[in-house]
Amino acid sequence: MKEKKEPKTFKFNFYWIYAIIALLFLSVQLLNSSSNTKDSSWQEVNRDMLQKKEVHKLEIVNDKYVKVYIKKESLKREYHKEVRTNPISNSENIGPHYVFQIGSDDVFFAQLNDAQKEFEKEDRVNITYTTEKNVLGDTLGWIFPILIMIAIWMFLMKRMSGGGGGPGGQIFNIGKSKATLFDKTKVNVTFNDVAGLKGAKEEIEEIVDFLKKPKKYTALGGKIPRGAILVGPPGTGKTLLAKAVAGEAQVPFFSLSGSDFVEMFVGVGASRVRDLFKQAKEKAPSIIFIDEIDAIGRARGKNNMTGGNDERENTLNQLLTEMDGFGTNSGVIVIAATNRSDVLDRALLRAGRFDRQIYVDLPDVNERKEIFSVHIKPLTLEKNVDIDFLSKQTPGFSGADIANVCNESALIAARKNKKKVGKQDFLDAVDRIIGGLEKKNKIISKEEKRTVAFHEAGHATVSWFMQYASPLVKVTIVPRGRSLGAAWYLPEERQLTTTEQMLHEMCATLGGRAAEQVIFNKISTGALSDLEKVTKQAYSMVTVYGLNKKIGNISFYDSSGGDSFTKPYSEATAKTIDEEVSSLIEKCYQETIQLLSLHKDKLTKLAELLLEKEVIFKEDLLAIFGPRLWDKAEEIEVNTKKVAKKVVKKTTKKVAKKEVEQEEKSKATQKKS
Repeated sequence: MKEKKEPKTFKFNFYWIYAIIALLFLSVQLLNSSSNTKDSSWQEVNRDMLQKKEVHKLEIVNDKYVKVYIKKESLKREYHKEVRTNPISNSENIGPHYVFQIGSDDVFFAQLNDAQKEFEKEDRVNITYTTEKNVLGDTLGWIFPILIMIAIWMFLMKRMSGGGGGPGGQIFNIGKSKATLFDKTKVNVTFNDVAGLKGAKEEIEEIVDFLKKPKKYTALGGKIPRGAILVGPPGTGKTLLAKAVAGEAQVPFFSLSGSDFVEMFVGVGASRVRDLFKQAKEKAPSIIFIDEIDAIGRARGKNNMTGGNDERENTLNQLLTEMDGFGTNSGVIVIAATNRSDVLDRALLRAGRFDRQIYVDLPDVNERKEIFSVHIKPLTLEKNVDIDFLSKQTPGFSGADIANVCNESALIAARKNKKKVGKQDFLDAVDRIIGGLEKKNKIISKEEKRTVAFHEAGHATVSWFMQYASPLVKVTIVPRGRSLGAAWYLPEERQLTTTEQMLHEMCATLGGRAAEQVIFNKISTGALSDLEKVTKQAYSMVTVYGLNKKIGNISFYDSSGGDSFTKPYSEATAKTIDEEVSSLIEKCYQETIQLLSLHKDKLTKLAELLLEKEVIFKEDLLAIFGPRLWDKAEEIEVNTKKVAKKVVKKTTKKVAKKEVEQEEKSKATQKKS
C-alpha cells in the first residue's frame, strides 16, 4: 500500500511583507505616471501654447509648480502628439498635459498678466490653486527606516544564534535542537570498520541488537537500556564507535555536541533538550548521540563562582528529567562520549540514565596490530614492512595516533621521492610524532653538543644497568622540536607498577643531569622536562599511591573531582610530604651518580660514539655494554648474534686494511731497491 501524502500546510514567511510593500510602491508609481505629463518651462508654454490660445487652464500646485491643461481641439495639433493619448490605456489624455516649476507665485502672476495684457477677457486663462499630499512617500519616509532596523536586528540575531540554514539558525527557531539526523542510508560505517575495542564493541552491540530484535529481550522481562556512556582518553575511537552504531542500528540517529546546547540566551539550552527528545520520541525507536557531554554535564555546585542558577545547570537539569523522569521517553537510547568522566555529575551517571559505562582504553599490542592493518590498506607498502614490529614499537599510541603514523609515513616517503612506503618511513614517522621535526640547521656550539651527548648517554647508560627501567630503542643528539636531544624507550606494557619499578624509572630520568655532574662537575638547564617528570612521579608515589613509609598507606587522591582549593591534610602533613618527596628524589639522584661513576669509561665511550654518529641504536649499546642481565634468553641470543656480525665485519675490514698496507709497503721497498 502506498502511503498517503499529507497535504502541505500553509506556512507564513516573513519575507512576504517586503514583497507586498514593493508591489504597492510599484503600483502607485505606475498610477502616478499614467497621466502622461510632459515637463516644460514657462517660456515654452507662453510662446507655443498660451499666445496661440490653446491653454484651457493652469493649476498651481503647492506654490511650487504649475500644471497645464490643453484645450481638447488643440490636442489634434502635431505639436501635442506626445501628450495626446494615455500610454497605458491608449485613450485620450484629459490632462494635465504639461508641468513646469515656478520660483514664487507673485513673480509668476506678474509674468502671466504681462503675457495676457492684450487678450480679451473671455480669452484669459483660468487659474486654480491645489494642495497635493504624497501619502505613500510620507508613509515610506517613516516605515522604511523601521524596516531597515528590523532587518539589521534579524541579521544580528541570526549570527548570534549560530547562523546558517540548519535548525536553530533562524531567530524564531533559536530554541530548536541543532542535532543532525542521520537516516538509514547516510552512515556507511559498521562494526567491521572499527578495529580493536573488542570489549566496548561487545557491550554496544547488545544495544544495537535490542533495537533490531526487541522481542528477544522483552519476552524474558528485560527492558531496553536507557543509555550508555563511552569513557576513555582522546583518540581511542569513541566517536567512531558511535558512527558504527548509527550504521548498524538502521534506526534514526540524532548526533550533536554538548556545546550545541550552550547559548548566550537564557533558557535556550533546556529548550533545545526538550525539542531534541521530542523529535527522537516521534521517530522512536531512535538513538541520540551527545559527543563531549562534559560541556553540559559537569557536577553541579562545585567551584561555582557565579551562583547556582546558571544556564548550564538548567540545561543539565532538563537532560536529567528527559532521561529519567515522569515523562520518560520510551524507545529512545542516549549514547554519550567524554574523556572527562571525573567531572560529570553523579546524577547523570546513575543507573536508569546511563545504565552502562563503557571504558574505551588505549589499545594493547594485538589491538594496535588490527588498527595498523586497517590504516595501511590505502598505502603502497614495501615487502619489509612488518605490522607486528610496528605494533610493538608504538606502546601507548591511540587509534588516532596510529592513523597519524600511517599518514606521516606516506608523506615522508613522498618527500624522499619513493614509490613505496618502507619500514624506515614508519620509524621516522613515529619519531616525528613523538619528538617533533628534525632541526639539523639549528646552531649549536661544540660545548653544548658535547653536553647534550653526555646527557643523552647518561639516560641510556642508567636505563641499561637498571633492571626495571624501560629498555632503550634509540638515542639522538639531533635537535627535535624544542629539545636538543632525545632518547626513545620501549616501555613494558603492564597494569601494575611496583615501588622498585618506579624508583628505577626515576633514576633513568635523572641519568642525564647525573651524567653532567659526573663528567663536567656542573649542571645545566637541559634537564627541565626530566625534573618535571620526576617531581610529578615522586609526589604521586607519596600522596596518591601510598608508597612512602613515613606517610603510610594513605592516598589523598579524590576520584570524584572534588574541590581542588582545599587540601585534605594539615600543614604539618604538607611539610612532611614535601620533605619526603625531596628526600626520595635526592636518594635516586645519588644512586644514579654512583652508577654512572662506576661505569664512567663506558659512559664516555658511548657519548663519543654519539658525537660521531649523532644517532645510535640498541645494537651500539650492546657492543659497548654487553647484553643486559635481565633480558630474555631469546633476546640475548638474537642481540649477541647481531653484535657478533658487527664485530666480524669490523675485524674483516681491519684485516683487509692491514693487508693493503703491507702490500703498499712491500711495493715501496721494491722500488727503492
